[in-house]
Amino acid sequence: MLTSILIVGCLGLFFGVFLTIIFAKFKTEDNPLYLRIYELMPKANCGACGFPGCSGFVESLLEGKVSPSKCAMLDENSFSEICKLLGIEKDKKEKLVARVACYGGINAKKKFEYNTIKSCSAVNAIFDTNLECSYGCIGYGDCINVCPAGAIKMSEKGVPVINEEKCTGCGLCVKTCPKNIIKLLPEEKNVYIACSSLDKGATIIKICNSGCIGCGKCVKVCPQNAIRIENNLAIIDYEKCDNCGKCVEECPRRIIFTSKVLNLA
Repeated sequence: MLTSILIVGCLGLFFGVFLTIIFAKFKTEDNPLYLRIYELMPKANCGACGFPGCSGFVESLLEGKVSPSKCAMLDENSFSEICKLLGIEKDKKEKLVARVACYGGINAKKKFEYNTIKSCSAVNAIFDTNLECSYGCIGYGDCINVCPAGAIKMSEKGVPVINEEKCTGCGLCVKTCPKNIIKLLPEEKNVYIACSSLDKGATIIKICNSGCIGCGKCVKVCPQNAIRIENNLAIIDYEKCDNCGKCVEECPRRIIFTSKVLNLA
């Protein structure tokens, strides 16, 4: 008898909670402010903001739990309008774009040919890599598949290139890349180093024609002292960089670029 009462009680509690959640959801979506803000959303449901979709993001906006700037895909007009509707001061929204810190591709030597599952994650999980360079882009385009803006394509060289005009800085490609060679960087700072290898220069010369050898020439010519060599790799301090481009001209390996050069997608 007691067992039956407990079962009925638990079922009653379950359906009570379930109906409360459903009621709250429909109540939110009947809110005129919710509808107006939702219409301004990109509706890509990319999940880069940490929510399962745009609807969940809007609900959190209305609850004051998140800032509109958390959505990387909002254009400037929609961003401003949402701030007005919420009655909040407009945040400064610095645009970040994804850049690929590797330029190896066909210039990187392979340990073996791999022709099974065309997936960077699969290769990484099974072999770590099929390249002599353990830091390089595997090149099967997992980043292309997850980009909601269609901003990435594979170049003839065998590495992904990103169209920064299309890129929203959502970061999904960054999360997807198993080699962690895609970085979100400030769009206005357009000089970057297309290499992630920490191998010594002598090793790099043997295994890749497009890798940083840590020679330090870029460090010497930088008038802002914005570049340093760390673990055999040149690193740019974007707080100091003024986009002068002298490092681009000086690099003997030709792997320091301005983003416009590789904006080919």
